[in-house]
Amino acid sequence: MGERCCAVLRVLVLQAAWALAGGQVRYSVPEEAKAGTVVGRLAQDLGLEAGEAEARRLRLVAQGRRASVEVSGASGALLVSSRLDREELCGKSAPCALRLEVLLERPLRVFHVQLEVTDINDNAPIFPAARKNLSIAEFTSLPGSRFPLESASDADIGVNAQLSYTLSPSEHFSLEVKSKDEKKSSVFLVLTKSLDRETIPVHRLVLTATDGGRPSLTGTMELVISVLDANDNAPQFNQSVYKVQLPENTAPGTVFFQLTATDKDEGINQEIHYSFSDTVSANLQELFKIDEKSGEIRTAGELDFEDLQSYDLEMEARDKGIPPLSGHCSVELEVLDVNDNAPEVWVTSLSVPVSEDASVGTVVALLSVSDRDSGANGRVRCWVWPAAPFGLEATFAGSYSLVLREALDRERVSEYEVEVRAEDGGAPALGARRGLRVPVSDVNDNAPLFAQAVYTVLARENNAAGAELARLWARDPDEAGNGRVSYSVWEGAAGGVGAAAGSGWRAASSYVSVDAESGRVWALQPLDYEELQVLQFEVRAVDAGEPPLCGNATVQLFVLDENDNAPALLPPAGSAPEAGAVVVAKIRAVDADSGYNAWLRYELWEPRAKGPFRVGLYSGEVSTARPLDEADGPRHTLLIVVRDHGEPARSATATLRSVSRSAVGADVGGAAASAATNVWLVVAICAVSSLFLLALVLYGASRWAPRAAVPSGPGPTTLVCASEVGSWSYSQRHSRSLCVADGAAKSDLMVFSPNFPPPPPGAAPKDTQPEPSALLHTVSAPSFVPFSAHSHPLSGICCLKGPPFPRLRDVVYLAAV
Repeated sequence: MGERCCAVLRVLVLQAAWALAGGQVRYSVPEEAKAGTVVGRLAQDLGLEAGEAEARRLRLVAQGRRASVEVSGASGALLVSSRLDREELCGKSAPCALRLEVLLERPLRVFHVQLEVTDINDNAPIFPAARKNLSIAEFTSLPGSRFPLESASDADIGVNAQLSYTLSPSEHFSLEVKSKDEKKSSVFLVLTKSLDRETIPVHRLVLTATDGGRPSLTGTMELVISVLDANDNAPQFNQSVYKVQLPENTAPGTVFFQLTATDKDEGINQEIHYSFSDTVSANLQELFKIDEKSGEIRTAGELDFEDLQSYDLEMEARDKGIPPLSGHCSVELEVLDVNDNAPEVWVTSLSVPVSEDASVGTVVALLSVSDRDSGANGRVRCWVWPAAPFGLEATFAGSYSLVLREALDRERVSEYEVEVRAEDGGAPALGARRGLRVPVSDVNDNAPLFAQAVYTVLARENNAAGAELARLWARDPDEAGNGRVSYSVWEGAAGGVGAAAGSGWRAASSYVSVDAESGRVWALQPLDYEELQVLQFEVRAVDAGEPPLCGNATVQLFVLDENDNAPALLPPAGSAPEAGAVVVAKIRAVDADSGYNAWLRYELWEPRAKGPFRVGLYSGEVSTARPLDEADGPRHTLLIVVRDHGEPARSATATLRSVSRSAVGADVGGAAASAATNVWLVVAICAVSSLFLLALVLYGASRWAPRAAVPSGPGPTTLVCASEVGSWSYSQRHSRSLCVADGAAKSDLMVFSPNFPPPPPGAAPKDTQPEPSALLHTVSAPSFVPFSAHSHPLSGICCLKGPPFPRLRDVVYLAAV
């Protein structure tokens, strides 16, 4: 129970620390910890459930240098992965804190962990040299004289680097340690008793340095002191420590300080030679140079504040006496920072491509920004160019997230070249840029769109089946399958086929088809203007996206008329002529075409010379051009041609035959006189006529079948017509007979055969309409007998006495006056 309470308390403390630290977890681990050592339960401290760390791929993000720690995928604990050496990682810096970034996916989050590597006493003090040689003159070196010694260094920090010095027992020498500050101290060998070279020419002592660790470590240096004679005054500096400031961008060769020392001796013992003390490392002696005579100190290399902020130069002024004497001083050089380092931008994580329907606030990339300079020179300001549609959000010091600020549209911009810019606060300011390429992935958010909502297509009739009528194209700005369009005729569209009356409704797909890939509209069958004038249908374009989107366009197909129908004559109407009128007959015809192709004109083809009859050019009325006389003869045959205005023009012909009534009346009067004179002669004539008529009927019955006979008698004239082919619907010529006279009518019989030979069996050609039409209005001047055509559908015989038959092409007209 107590352990559980402690665990709960520890979690509460961690949560409070997390809140106070602004979302940062801090751990500490001693250096030289073994691999596998648990630094902290990272997943638990981040508030993750068991197994969530592995599911959401909890991991560290490296930032240039090896962190020597890793996250356990199973437990989510932070473990030591390799040797941790605080001195290697941080040097003398304290505290040694490593900044780590921890990524957590689904959703993407970043956490910052600070790992402090604590120091242990694993480094012993080290002197610059294992042996130090000193030369001290006898007698001239008075008790109390001090001789500087190289101090030891300890790579550790804190108490582990606090050194204490001891000297092996000696009656002539003692040790003096003077602390400059908490980190530095100066060691001097103090002469306590005058030396006698004759007694002890060489003194050997051991200098020991001990650090403050537990257990403590030590380092030693052997001091070899040679006793010399003569020169008893050493050069002296006016102060023991000189402080100099120098900017880091100082050019090599710049003199920044000049040493001055004095010697009370005279002659050669007074001549001073300046040099670096033996305690100055070789690297510093390469970085700085001193003039041995003038004491000028100049830079020989480039200074870098980011590498080292200060230098401690131990200087020596030695005279030329025998033995030579020396004086020492220290030059402390402080390097001043200048803005010589531009910011650096790293991309630690990049999630591309970005879907064009990604929501605002989606994290696209994680960035890390740093500047090696300090102060204002190291303060960095970051932004994104262009400013839209992405922006930067600061997540921690030096860490940023590139997030989506506006909605994307791949069809407008398919890829963004984003540039993250950073600028520090120095004068002049330095900047850095990091380019990112962010492609946008497509979603099916655009339906196919036709260039126009309604397409008007003109097609001539009688086109070949499979002919291309039009080509439709719909644009879909999406890519790949989302932009691949297929076409089809949409039967579900309103409207349909505009056809001739009585033809019935037929689907548009029975006339046309659309190629699914190219959008070409093909004709499935020849179009007939007389059957179909306007065809309206819809074409649907569907893309291959998921879900698929579609667009529609209406196609209005207008069929253009061709002159493929010849004029057709209408049957006679049977109307009575008007008294005193000059119009003898009226020819009526129709043409199934339209426009100019159906505009008819009537021409009198035979006789071509000027005769007693004429035909109206567009009315079709047959009228007398002048009064009839004896020279015109009793009978007339008129050949009338009906033409349309098509190209090429098509035509039909009608034959009109006329008989004079006066000639018929004269014959009747002679027969009556002859009958009065000789009755037997009349009986004989009638018998012969009857026999002749019977012979004709028998001859016709034997030649044509089925046979037909029509008796004649007083009253209206009757005409019997027969054809060898049984139908005259295939003939282009029409015979009309007109009888004109002043006397009374008599019985008569006339037989006419077709003017053209019968056509071969089979369907009639296109230019010969199966629906004939012939209309004749007979008018007498002064007296006409009306009549109408009648045909029997089975016998092929037509009589001018009944209602018109609808399929009459060759008509013979007979009129009596």
